[in-house]
Amino acid sequence: MRKKVLITGASGFIGRFLVEEALAGGHETWAGVRASSKLDHLQDPRIHLIDLPYDDKEKLTRQLTQFVSEHGPWDYVIHNAGLTKTLNRKDFFRVNAGYTRHFIEALAAAGCEPQKFLLMSSLSSYGKGDEQTFAPIRRDDPQLPDSDYGKSKLEAECIVRHQSYFPYVILRPTGVYGPGEKDYFMEMKSIQSGFDFTAGLSPQRISFIYVKDLARAALSAVRNEAILNTHYFVSDGNTYTDTEFARLIRDILGKKHLLRVRIPMGLVFLACLCSEWTGKLSGKSMTLNLDKYFILKGRNWICESTPLWRDLDMTPAYDLRQGLQETIEWYRKEGWL
Repeated sequence: MRKKVLITGASGFIGRFLVEEALAGGHETWAGVRASSKLDHLQDPRIHLIDLPYDDKEKLTRQLTQFVSEHGPWDYVIHNAGLTKTLNRKDFFRVNAGYTRHFIEALAAAGCEPQKFLLMSSLSSYGKGDEQTFAPIRRDDPQLPDSDYGKSKLEAECIVRHQSYFPYVILRPTGVYGPGEKDYFMEMKSIQSGFDFTAGLSPQRISFIYVKDLARAALSAVRNEAILNTHYFVSDGNTYTDTEFARLIRDILGKKHLLRVRIPMGLVFLACLCSEWTGKLSGKSMTLNLDKYFILKGRNWICESTPLWRDLDMTPAYDLRQGLQETIEWYRKEGWL
Protein backbone atom coordinates (compact mmCIF):
# COMPACT_ATOMS: atom_id res chain seq x y z
CA MET A 1 0.00 0.00 0.00
CA ARG A 2 1.29 3.43 -0.98
CA LYS A 3 2.40 5.51 2.00
CA LYS A 4 1.29 9.09 2.51
CA VAL A 5 4.13 11.50 3.36
CA LEU A 6 4.03 15.13 4.49
CA ILE A 7 7.16 17.22 4.03
CA THR A 8 7.07 20.64 5.70
CA GLY A 9 9.29 23.45 4.45
CA ALA A 10 8.90 21.84 1.03
CA SER A 11 9.63 24.97 -1.00
CA GLY A 12 13.08 25.45 0.56
CA PHE A 13 16.45 24.14 -0.55
CA ILE A 14 16.37 20.85 1.36
CA GLY A 15 12.60 20.53 1.12
CA ARG A 16 12.46 20.31 -2.66
CA PHE A 17 14.88 17.36 -2.65
CA LEU A 18 12.90 15.62 0.08
CA VAL A 19 9.82 15.98 -2.13
CA GLU A 20 11.68 14.59 -5.15
CA GLU A 21 12.90 11.61 -3.12
CA ALA A 22 9.39 10.92 -1.78
CA LEU A 23 7.97 10.99 -5.31
CA ALA A 24 10.75 8.72 -6.54
CA GLY A 25 9.81 6.29 -3.78
CA GLY A 26 6.24 6.13 -5.05
CA HIS A 27 4.72 7.87 -2.03
CA GLU A 28 1.61 10.03 -2.00
CA THR A 29 3.49 13.25 -1.39
CA TRP A 30 2.14 16.29 0.44
CA ALA A 31 4.21 19.46 0.43
CA GLY A 32 3.80 21.87 3.33
CA VAL A 33 4.20 25.40 1.97
CA ARG A 34 3.23 28.95 2.87
CA ALA A 35 1.03 31.25 0.82
CA SER A 36 4.14 33.36 0.12
CA SER A 37 6.33 30.40 -0.90
CA LYS A 38 7.90 30.24 -4.34
CA LEU A 39 6.68 27.03 -5.95
CA ASP A 40 9.04 26.87 -8.94
CA HIS A 41 10.31 23.42 -7.96
CA LEU A 42 6.95 22.00 -6.87
CA GLN A 43 5.19 21.88 -10.23
CA ASP A 44 4.91 18.09 -10.51
CA PRO A 45 1.16 17.32 -10.72
CA ARG A 46 1.63 14.42 -8.29
CA ILE A 47 2.43 16.87 -5.47
CA HIS A 48 -0.37 17.85 -3.10
CA LEU A 49 0.14 21.30 -1.56
CA ILE A 50 -1.02 22.26 1.93
CA ASP A 51 -0.56 25.49 3.89
CA LEU A 52 -0.33 24.76 7.63
CA PRO A 53 -0.79 27.68 10.10
CA TYR A 54 1.84 26.69 12.69
CA ASP A 55 1.45 30.01 14.50
CA ASP A 56 -2.16 29.27 15.52
CA LYS A 57 -2.45 25.87 17.23
CA GLU A 58 -6.25 25.93 17.44
CA LYS A 59 -6.62 26.78 13.76
CA LEU A 60 -3.99 24.18 12.88
CA THR A 61 -5.84 21.54 14.89
CA ARG A 62 -9.09 22.30 13.09
CA GLN A 63 -7.37 22.08 9.72
CA LEU A 64 -5.72 18.76 10.56
CA THR A 65 -9.00 17.37 11.92
CA GLN A 66 -10.65 18.21 8.61
CA PHE A 67 -7.72 16.71 6.74
CA VAL A 68 -8.02 13.41 8.63
CA SER A 69 -11.74 13.20 7.93
CA GLU A 70 -11.08 13.57 4.20
CA HIS A 71 -7.77 11.80 3.67
CA GLY A 72 -6.79 9.96 6.83
CA PRO A 73 -3.52 10.70 8.68
CA TRP A 74 -0.13 10.85 7.03
CA ASP A 75 1.95 7.72 7.47
CA TYR A 76 5.15 9.75 7.77
CA VAL A 77 5.78 13.38 8.61
CA ILE A 78 9.15 14.95 7.84
CA HIS A 79 9.26 18.27 9.69
CA ASN A 80 11.82 20.24 7.74
CA ALA A 81 10.33 23.73 8.10
CA GLY A 82 12.31 26.26 10.11
CA LEU A 83 14.42 29.40 10.17
CA THR A 84 18.16 29.42 9.46
CA LYS A 85 18.52 33.20 9.57
CA THR A 86 16.36 36.02 10.87
CA LEU A 87 16.45 39.71 11.77
CA ASN A 88 15.27 38.97 15.31
CA ARG A 89 17.01 36.01 16.95
CA LYS A 90 13.96 35.43 19.18
CA ASP A 91 12.24 34.24 16.00
CA PHE A 92 14.52 31.19 15.99
CA PHE A 93 12.82 29.97 19.17
CA ARG A 94 9.34 31.06 18.11
CA VAL A 95 9.55 29.20 14.80
CA ASN A 96 12.04 26.35 15.21
CA ALA A 97 10.86 25.32 18.68
CA GLY A 98 7.44 26.91 19.22
CA TYR A 99 5.98 25.91 15.87
CA THR A 100 7.31 22.38 16.34
CA ARG A 101 5.43 22.14 19.64
CA HIS A 102 2.24 23.51 18.06
CA PHE A 103 2.53 21.06 15.18
CA ILE A 104 3.08 17.99 17.35
CA GLU A 105 0.25 18.86 19.73
CA ALA A 106 -2.11 19.66 16.85
CA LEU A 107 -1.32 16.36 15.10
CA ALA A 108 -2.17 14.50 18.30
CA ALA A 109 -5.31 16.50 19.09
CA ALA A 110 -6.62 16.01 15.54
CA GLY A 111 -6.09 12.25 15.53
CA CYS A 112 -3.50 12.75 12.81
CA GLU A 113 -0.65 10.86 14.46
CA PRO A 114 1.85 9.53 11.91
CA GLN A 115 3.59 6.17 12.11
CA LYS A 116 6.81 8.16 12.41
CA PHE A 117 7.77 11.80 12.81
CA LEU A 118 11.16 12.94 11.54
CA LEU A 119 12.64 16.21 12.77
CA MET A 120 15.27 17.77 10.55
CA SER A 121 17.57 19.34 13.11
CA SER A 122 21.20 20.46 12.78
CA LEU A 123 24.72 19.72 13.94
CA SER A 124 24.51 23.22 15.44
CA SER A 125 22.31 21.77 18.21
CA TYR A 126 25.55 20.39 19.69
CA GLY A 127 27.82 23.33 19.09
CA LYS A 128 31.40 23.01 17.95
CA GLY A 129 33.49 19.95 18.78
CA ASP A 130 36.66 19.68 20.86
CA GLU A 131 39.28 22.00 19.37
CA GLN A 132 42.22 20.36 21.14
CA THR A 133 41.77 16.73 20.06
CA PHE A 134 39.53 17.43 17.07
CA ALA A 135 37.63 14.26 17.85
CA PRO A 136 34.35 13.90 15.94
CA ILE A 137 31.22 15.02 17.77
CA ARG A 138 29.34 11.93 18.94
CA ARG A 139 25.73 11.32 19.87
CA ASP A 140 26.48 10.88 23.56
CA ASP A 141 28.45 14.13 23.80
CA PRO A 142 26.78 16.97 25.73
CA GLN A 143 24.75 19.37 23.62
CA LEU A 144 26.25 22.81 24.20
CA PRO A 145 25.20 25.06 21.31
CA ASP A 146 26.56 28.59 21.36
CA SER A 147 24.40 30.09 18.59
CA ASP A 148 20.75 30.99 19.05
CA TYR A 149 19.98 28.96 15.94
CA GLY A 150 21.61 25.90 17.54
CA LYS A 151 19.85 26.52 20.84
CA SER A 152 16.47 26.74 19.10
CA LYS A 153 17.10 23.47 17.27
CA LEU A 154 18.08 21.82 20.56
CA GLU A 155 14.83 23.06 22.11
CA ALA A 156 12.90 21.58 19.18
CA GLU A 157 14.72 18.28 19.67
CA CYS A 158 13.79 18.21 23.35
CA ILE A 159 10.13 18.79 22.47
CA VAL A 160 10.19 15.86 20.03
CA ARG A 161 12.10 13.55 22.37
CA HIS A 162 9.80 14.19 25.33
CA GLN A 163 6.47 13.79 23.52
CA SER A 164 4.76 10.39 23.62
CA TYR A 165 2.21 10.71 20.83
CA PHE A 166 4.17 8.91 18.10
CA PRO A 167 7.60 7.42 17.29
CA TYR A 168 10.26 9.82 16.08
CA VAL A 169 13.71 10.06 14.56
CA ILE A 170 15.93 13.15 14.62
CA LEU A 171 18.50 13.86 11.91
CA ARG A 172 21.25 16.42 12.44
CA PRO A 173 22.90 17.18 9.10
CA THR A 174 26.23 18.91 8.95
CA GLY A 175 26.96 21.39 6.12
CA VAL A 176 24.35 20.69 3.43
CA TYR A 177 25.22 21.74 -0.11
CA GLY A 178 23.77 21.13 -3.55
CA PRO A 179 21.89 22.75 -6.44
CA GLY A 180 20.08 25.88 -5.31
CA GLU A 181 21.93 26.33 -1.99
CA LYS A 182 22.93 29.97 -1.52
CA ASP A 183 25.46 30.25 1.34
CA TYR A 184 28.19 27.99 -0.07
CA PHE A 185 27.37 29.46 -3.46
CA MET A 186 28.72 32.79 -2.21
CA GLU A 187 32.12 31.17 -1.68
CA MET A 188 32.00 29.55 -5.11
CA LYS A 189 31.24 32.90 -6.70
CA SER A 190 34.11 34.51 -4.81
CA ILE A 191 36.52 31.77 -5.88
CA GLN A 192 35.43 32.16 -9.48
CA SER A 193 36.44 35.82 -9.13
CA GLY A 194 39.87 34.70 -7.91
CA PHE A 195 39.48 35.29 -4.17
CA ASP A 196 38.79 33.04 -1.21
CA PHE A 197 38.10 34.81 2.08
CA THR A 198 38.27 32.43 5.04
CA ALA A 199 37.29 33.08 8.65
CA GLY A 200 40.02 32.46 11.23
CA LEU A 201 43.78 32.19 11.09
CA SER A 202 43.82 28.44 11.75
CA PRO A 203 42.14 25.83 9.53
CA GLN A 204 38.54 24.94 10.18
CA ARG A 205 37.79 21.21 10.08
CA ILE A 206 34.42 20.58 8.56
CA SER A 207 32.12 17.89 7.22
CA PHE A 208 29.47 17.91 4.50
CA ILE A 209 26.47 16.05 3.15
CA TYR A 210 25.16 16.36 -0.39
CA VAL A 211 21.49 17.29 -0.34
CA LYS A 212 20.44 14.26 -2.39
CA ASP A 213 22.13 11.91 0.07
CA LEU A 214 20.41 13.71 2.94
CA ALA A 215 17.04 13.26 1.25
CA ARG A 216 17.72 9.55 0.65
CA ALA A 217 18.69 9.11 4.30
CA ALA A 218 15.58 10.91 5.56
CA LEU A 219 13.12 8.86 3.49
CA SER A 220 14.98 5.65 4.34
CA ALA A 221 14.88 6.51 8.05
CA VAL A 222 11.10 7.02 8.16
CA ARG A 223 10.50 3.82 6.20
CA ASN A 224 12.84 1.70 8.32
CA GLU A 225 10.67 0.12 11.02
CA ALA A 226 13.68 -0.65 13.24
CA ILE A 227 14.64 3.03 13.54
CA LEU A 228 12.46 4.37 16.34
CA ASN A 229 12.91 7.09 18.95
CA THR A 230 16.54 7.75 18.15
CA HIS A 231 18.80 10.42 16.65
CA TYR A 232 21.72 10.65 14.22
CA PHE A 233 24.27 12.96 12.67
CA VAL A 234 24.34 13.06 8.86
CA SER A 235 27.55 13.59 6.90
CA ASP A 236 29.30 11.82 4.04
CA GLY A 237 31.69 10.32 6.60
CA ASN A 238 34.74 12.31 5.53
CA THR A 239 36.64 15.18 7.13
CA TYR A 240 37.85 18.22 5.22
CA THR A 241 39.56 21.51 5.98
CA ASP A 242 38.32 24.84 4.68
CA THR A 243 41.45 24.90 2.49
CA GLU A 244 40.59 21.56 0.91
CA PHE A 245 37.03 22.69 0.31
CA ALA A 246 38.20 25.83 -1.51
CA ARG A 247 40.77 23.85 -3.51
CA LEU A 248 38.11 21.44 -4.76
CA ILE A 249 35.92 24.34 -5.87
CA ARG A 250 38.89 26.00 -7.57
CA ASP A 251 39.79 22.79 -9.44
CA ILE A 252 36.22 22.19 -10.63
CA LEU A 253 35.87 25.81 -11.74
CA GLY A 254 39.20 25.55 -13.55
CA LYS A 255 40.77 28.49 -11.75
CA LYS A 256 44.58 28.36 -11.99
CA HIS A 257 45.25 31.17 -9.56
CA LEU A 258 43.48 31.92 -6.30
CA LEU A 259 44.29 34.56 -3.70
CA ARG A 260 43.46 33.06 -0.31
CA VAL A 261 42.97 35.50 2.55
CA ARG A 262 42.51 34.35 6.15
CA ILE A 263 40.62 36.97 8.13
CA PRO A 264 41.20 37.24 11.91
CA MET A 265 38.11 36.43 13.94
CA GLY A 266 38.05 39.97 15.37
CA LEU A 267 37.51 41.34 11.87
CA VAL A 268 35.00 38.57 11.11
CA PHE A 269 33.03 39.66 14.17
CA LEU A 270 32.99 43.26 12.94
CA ALA A 271 31.91 42.14 9.47
CA CYS A 272 29.07 40.08 10.95
CA LEU A 273 28.04 42.98 13.17
CA CYS A 274 27.99 45.44 10.26
CA SER A 275 26.13 42.96 8.06
CA GLU A 276 23.50 42.36 10.75
CA TRP A 277 22.92 46.08 11.23
CA THR A 278 22.68 46.54 7.46
CA GLY A 279 20.03 43.84 7.42
CA LYS A 280 18.06 45.51 10.18
CA LEU A 281 18.15 48.84 8.36
CA SER A 282 17.06 47.25 5.08
CA GLY A 283 14.62 44.78 6.67
CA LYS A 284 16.41 41.82 5.07
CA SER A 285 17.93 38.78 6.79
CA MET A 286 21.64 38.61 6.00
CA THR A 287 23.81 35.54 5.52
CA LEU A 288 26.49 37.10 7.70
CA ASN A 289 25.19 37.97 11.16
CA LEU A 290 26.23 37.71 14.80
CA ASP A 291 24.60 34.31 15.21
CA LYS A 292 26.48 32.97 12.18
CA TYR A 293 29.69 34.29 13.76
CA PHE A 294 29.67 31.46 16.32
CA ILE A 295 29.52 28.89 13.51
CA LEU A 296 32.35 30.60 11.62
CA LYS A 297 34.40 30.82 14.82
CA GLY A 298 34.25 27.07 15.59
CA ARG A 299 37.25 25.11 14.33
CA ASN A 300 35.77 21.62 14.71
CA TRP A 301 32.55 20.75 12.88
CA ILE A 302 33.28 17.04 12.42
CA CYS A 303 30.61 14.52 13.41
CA GLU A 304 30.30 10.76 13.70
CA SER A 305 27.76 9.60 11.10
CA THR A 306 28.66 5.90 10.94
CA PRO A 307 25.69 4.84 13.15
CA LEU A 308 23.20 6.28 10.65
CA TRP A 309 24.60 4.62 7.55
CA ARG A 310 25.06 1.35 9.43
CA ASP A 311 21.46 1.30 10.66
CA LEU A 312 20.14 2.26 7.23
CA ASP A 313 22.39 -0.37 5.59
CA MET A 314 23.43 2.13 2.95
CA THR A 315 26.26 4.50 2.10
CA PRO A 316 26.33 8.05 0.70
CA ALA A 317 26.31 8.09 -3.08
CA TYR A 318 28.38 11.28 -3.30
CA ASP A 319 31.71 12.34 -1.89
CA LEU A 320 32.46 16.07 -1.77
CA ARG A 321 34.12 16.25 -5.19
CA GLN A 322 31.25 14.46 -6.92
CA GLY A 323 28.66 16.57 -5.16
CA LEU A 324 30.44 19.84 -5.90
CA GLN A 325 30.88 18.85 -9.55
CA GLU A 326 27.16 18.25 -9.95
CA THR A 327 26.30 21.39 -7.97
CA ILE A 328 28.57 23.66 -10.00
CA GLU A 329 27.24 22.19 -13.25
CA TRP A 330 23.73 23.13 -12.06
CA TYR A 331 24.83 26.68 -11.15
CA ARG A 332 26.35 27.08 -14.62
CA LYS A 333 23.28 25.70 -16.36
CA GLU A 334 21.00 28.05 -14.40
CA GLY A 335 23.25 31.04 -15.05
CA TRP A 336 24.31 31.51 -11.43
CA LEU A 337 27.98 31.10 -12.39
